[in-house]
Amino acid sequence: MTQQVGGSPFLKPFFLKTPVRVVNPLRQRRHTLPASEFRNLTPQDAISVFEIEREAFVSVSGECPLTLDEVLNFVGQCPELSLGWFEEGQLVAFIIGTGWDKERLSQEAMTQHVPETPTVHIHVLSVHRHCRQQGKGSILLWRYLQYLRCMPGLRRALLICEDFLVPFYLKAGFKEKGSSAISLSNMQFQEMEFMLGGQAFARRNSDC
Repeated sequence: MTQQVGGSPFLKPFFLKTPVRVVNPLRQRRHTLPASEFRNLTPQDAISVFEIEREAFVSVSGECPLTLDEVLNFVGQCPELSLGWFEEGQLVAFIIGTGWDKERLSQEAMTQHVPETPTVHIHVLSVHRHCRQQGKGSILLWRYLQYLRCMPGLRRALLICEDFLVPFYLKAGFKEKGSSAISLSNMQFQEMEFMLGGQAFARRNSDC
C-alpha cells in the first residue's frame, strides 16, 4: 500500500510505503490525515515552527535563528523556499530558506529575502524534540535539496553552522567556504555551500 504526498508545482508527488492492514469499517474514521506529508510552509504554520525552533535552540545558544515575526515574514514572502514534514497533520521538522544575491552570507542575509536570485540561504533546519535521533533531519535536508534542484534558476544553497555541525553538512554534500563574517551572541560560525547542479545525491534522486 502506498500513499502519495506532494506540494508545490516543483515538489513532485512521491510515495511512502505504509504497512498493509485491515481496518474494521465500523471503527474507521470518517476523515483521516496523511500519515506523512512534505509541503511548503504557510503563515498558519508559523506558531508550530517557532515553538519547535525555540525549544531546539534557546537551550543551546540562548536565542532563536529566526524570531516569530521573521518566520511569518519569510514564509509569507517566499513559501516556496520552505519545507515542512508533517505526520498526521502535526509538524515534526522544517527548513526555512530565503533568496540571496552575493557570493558570501553577511549579517544582512539574516533578515532579508532577495527574490529571483540563484542562491538560497538556508536559515534554519529544526526537528521536534520527540522526533530527534531518528534521522529525520538528514531525510528532510536531502528532500529539500532535491526539491531546490528542480526549481529553475537556482544554482546553490548557503548556510552557516557551528563547528560541531560541520560533519553533518559535509555528509549531506556541502563544502566548507571558511569562517563566516556573521556572529550572533559572540558565537562563531562556518559557512557551507551546496552546489545544486552537483551529483552528490544522484543515486537517490527522483525525477525532476
